[in-house]
Amino acid sequence: MKELAEVLQPGPAEALSSLLDVEMPDLDRDGLPLLWHWFYLLDRPAQADLGPDGHPIRATIPAPPEPGRRRMWAGGRVRTLAPLRCGLPAVRRTEVLSVQEKQGRTGRLTFVVTGHKIVQDGRVVVEEEQDIVYRDAASGQAVSATEEPEVPVADGEWAIDVSPTLLFRFSALTYNAHRIHYDRDYARDVEGYPGLLTHGPLQALAMAEAARRQGIGGELSFDYRLVSPLFDHQGLIVRAEAGVGETVTTVRDRHGRRTATGTVRR
Repeated sequence: MKELAEVLQPGPAEALSSLLDVEMPDLDRDGLPLLWHWFYLLDRPAQADLGPDGHPIRATIPAPPEPGRRRMWAGGRVRTLAPLRCGLPAVRRTEVLSVQEKQGRTGRLTFVVTGHKIVQDGRVVVEEEQDIVYRDAASGQAVSATEEPEVPVADGEWAIDVSPTLLFRFSALTYNAHRIHYDRDYARDVEGYPGLLTHGPLQALAMAEAARRQGIGGELSFDYRLVSPLFDHQGLIVRAEAGVGETVTTVRDRHGRRTATGTVRR
């Protein structure tokens, strides 16, 4: 188990609000919105502990199962039990909950579930499980992206301009050095991607924010899944549809291809 502790300050929340042009929450009244804890209690590994892809390979949880494996964020589950407030100390406890080996179409896959608990004022206020997938190294040959006709942004959808600048700033705000998000040459020539990869957490956060725009707040649970890679030139369009006791959220690219799904429950 690994523990990180800090006194939470409003700065990261203010930076995120400016980055995505979303409403700044009333931190004194409501605390941090759903998923905004991702910008606090961050791992800050030594430069010497980073691998060639920019991810830490030592002194981190989870650690890569072996050298050269590629890391992808596949989804997760988050439950907020009480407001997480700025101005107070908080502790994040992290551990590996499970490891499972599978054989996929592209080769070996290692599924790792990492658990986090954030404690503030003597009680657990956030419980989280993150699903991480490690796969074998790519051939390095860039994969061409087949594009369908564009689907216009509809009423109730929110389009985010996914520029290299946005991806770089999001990486900086989360202290994420994974090169697939900002180094186009590396993404193309080493990992075989047709563009910069849009962060899985950015897509999940967009879904949570789309739900917040509809007035969803308080103690919530959020299950989300990344179902297909999303690249910078493909855009990011998010929708939230309220139902009985839950809000279903989705992310698609500008051509209508779905890349993430999630459900927010009260």
